[in-house]
Amino acid sequence: MVFLLFSAATSFAKTPLQPILPLLEAMPSDLHVTVPYLLSFVMADPLKMAMVSIENNLSPPETLQKLSESLTSLLPLLSQLADIIPRDALLWKLKLLKSGAAYANSRLHAVQAEVLFLASGKDNLLPSGEEADRLFKGLKNCRVRYFKENGHTLLLEDGVNLLSVIKGANMYRRGRQRDFVTDYLPPTLSEFKKTFDEDHKLFHLALSPVMMSTLTNGKIVRGLAGVPDQGPVLFVGYHALMGIELSPLYEEFLREKNTIVRGMAHPMLFGSKYETSRQESSRLDTVSMYGGLPVTPINMYRLFERNQYVLLYPGGAREALHRKGEEYKLFWPDQPEFVRMAARFGVTVVPFGFVGEDDILELVLDYNDQKNIPYLREWIESINKDGQRVRDSVKGEEGNQDMHIPAIVPKVPGRFYYLFGKPIKMEGMNNVLTDRESANEVYLHIKSEVEDAMAYLQRKREEDPYRSIAQRAVYQATQGVSARVPTFEP
Repeated sequence: MVFLLFSAATSFAKTPLQPILPLLEAMPSDLHVTVPYLLSFVMADPLKMAMVSIENNLSPPETLQKLSESLTSLLPLLSQLADIIPRDALLWKLKLLKSGAAYANSRLHAVQAEVLFLASGKDNLLPSGEEADRLFKGLKNCRVRYFKENGHTLLLEDGVNLLSVIKGANMYRRGRQRDFVTDYLPPTLSEFKKTFDEDHKLFHLALSPVMMSTLTNGKIVRGLAGVPDQGPVLFVGYHALMGIELSPLYEEFLREKNTIVRGMAHPMLFGSKYETSRQESSRLDTVSMYGGLPVTPINMYRLFERNQYVLLYPGGAREALHRKGEEYKLFWPDQPEFVRMAARFGVTVVPFGFVGEDDILELVLDYNDQKNIPYLREWIESINKDGQRVRDSVKGEEGNQDMHIPAIVPKVPGRFYYLFGKPIKMEGMNNVLTDRESANEVYLHIKSEVEDAMAYLQRKREEDPYRSIAQRAVYQATQGVSARVPTFEP
């Protein structure tokens, strides 16, 4: 069972309106019609409520006109509240709320269910933020999503999509336990537009990502024409610093291939252990919404079984959290982890390379630096101590999968480049299933393809006349913001 709470009334005893509640009992019936208008000032942000029905792609004059119409239509609804909830009914409901809150608070210790609490930062009716702190500590399994700019009527306000919040927090499930494979719900069109046409729009516009793929004849073309249209497909490549390459990749596959790439990620990213009582929706929620799931053999097995597109980074966290001077260096283990499973299901493997992180980020405080600072060293040790380990049996740097947060500073944006190599069909490679040497041969071939793709991109980007954001800005100023910016000739 999963409980969803919004502006939980368990904090009713602490409402700022407590001093005036007795006045409602003494208020003459004739004045009851004023109550909805008085409460409207503390319950909600009328502008955000009015914006819910307004499309995002309207011009400023059209938006202003629609906003005016929407606000005007809300006013008659307030007067109707007095008829819907008469004075005696309101007083009875308030008494019921008071006794119900007292009983619920006395039984919090017995709640075993998962709880997702949506708290508002500007709730003037109930202290939702403080209640989030209390329930987060008091309940056995509580997660919080905090909306600091929203009021009491959270679900009636613009910018809050309940389904998106549930999916991002990994709380949606069909059975007793969440199944990351079968319980996954792809993003809706409105979620896609919210992510890529609003939230990530400036990021993608500043980077103007270049996606290239390799046809079966070896020709490199712009776009994803060389990527197979049917699964199962396994994409294997380089994991850039903090996974900054993921967002453009998700968008391009949805736009061009109309498909989700299920990314295998560190299990710690999907737990609640390191969340806080004021946890806002984050980039990790976006990863979950766009197909991310814990990297385990059984999850990969089941995805291949369903002919899915799967994204795997053999370098894992060690690669994504690399040290200074380790850009574009692979940290793959010696064992051919995925090759046998790919051969068993007849998977098509697509090696790919990515470059561009050094054109946008500067790593100033890496893992080694942080381990030399006592406070940060203790923090790193504490978050990794009881966390789920990956590759504990792998020796050397490839097995060092300690999670931490590198300190980075942005650069003037360069450009992102992706190259998907020639597909490698594993179907019929039965020798890989039984012969370790054959499996290792294929594994090393895939690894070299990834390295070659990155070397190619690093070399060819020097020929790109639009690698600089200034040149791209000039081009888009003349051709339009949505125009695809040219790049080097493959």
